[in-house]
Amino acid sequence: MNHVKEKIMSRIELEGINKYFGSNHVLKDVNLTIEDGDFMTLLGPSGCGKTTTLRIVAGLEHPNTGIIRLDGREIVKASESYFQPPSKRDLNLVFQSYALWPHLTVFKNVAFGLNIKRTPRDEMRNRVEKVLDRMQILELMNRYPSELSGGQQQRVAIARAIVTAPKTLLLDEPLSNLDARLRLDMRSEIKRLHQELGTTIIYVTHDQIEALSMSTKVALFFEGNLVQVDTPLEIYRNPANLKAADFIGNPRINFVDAKARVEAEEMKVNSCLGLWSFTGSEFPAGNEFPQGEDFDCVLGLRPEQLLLLDRPGEHSAEVTVYSAQPAGSETLVQVLA
Repeated sequence: MNHVKEKIMSRIELEGINKYFGSNHVLKDVNLTIEDGDFMTLLGPSGCGKTTTLRIVAGLEHPNTGIIRLDGREIVKASESYFQPPSKRDLNLVFQSYALWPHLTVFKNVAFGLNIKRTPRDEMRNRVEKVLDRMQILELMNRYPSELSGGQQQRVAIARAIVTAPKTLLLDEPLSNLDARLRLDMRSEIKRLHQELGTTIIYVTHDQIEALSMSTKVALFFEGNLVQVDTPLEIYRNPANLKAADFIGNPRINFVDAKARVEAEEMKVNSCLGLWSFTGSEFPAGNEFPQGEDFDCVLGLRPEQLLLLDRPGEHSAEVTVYSAQPAGSETLVQVLA
């Protein structure tokens, strides 16, 4: 019974969240539930509302309408102008710019939150050294931020955020200032950290590779609208619409105009790539498809679903190679059908 109660109480719920900046409607009736222990990534292009959502959860912005519940209690009720202060929400935020104190050593930067909570000195030293060791930067504890690389500063910022053991960790594009190799290393570190601590993480990024490789759930935003929430694999395989399909995946998905016809339990799709037949669970059944007549559709094909042949074969079509871009372990080939 206690286990069930904990699962119900330990989550973040956003209900009917709207946010305006002047006449600009930034968030449009956002409803989102983040379960206890989730690694939820807010994903979308620049200006879609993901960072504003994060700042509203943190308490740095106030929504115009809506309710937010944290651990089962209301922390925001816009209709009554109730906004719980950020310091009372038991969460920590890691900024894109790291926001380290330049005049404090690594140790003192990480210990800052514990000092505010008046943690006993011995306990504070033990907790700081333990978290620095976890982030593999214990040997840097007496250095200043100006003496650290970008990746080391990022680890200090994360160490400072987790040393107080917050229930929720908010990360706002923390890797965008790092080079490609360091971003890859830090993705592994943050994912390992989540697995070891079990902390609920809300992560903001416009980088779909980060979202797909790190998250347990992804919330996809476009122009202030939350269009899909699901596991990374499900969003990749079954995007909610063409815009979501086009955004997710690198290289991008291929779209081919086609004609389709549904008869009983079978859908036939005819395009420049030939005739395809889908049955049963291979296409979404429902009354939205007209029966027994042709209708326009778009065939979406991921690059890994296509195979280049040097001779005709079943379900093959003749194409012309437009360009080939070797990239070490793979080669990106563009063709004209």
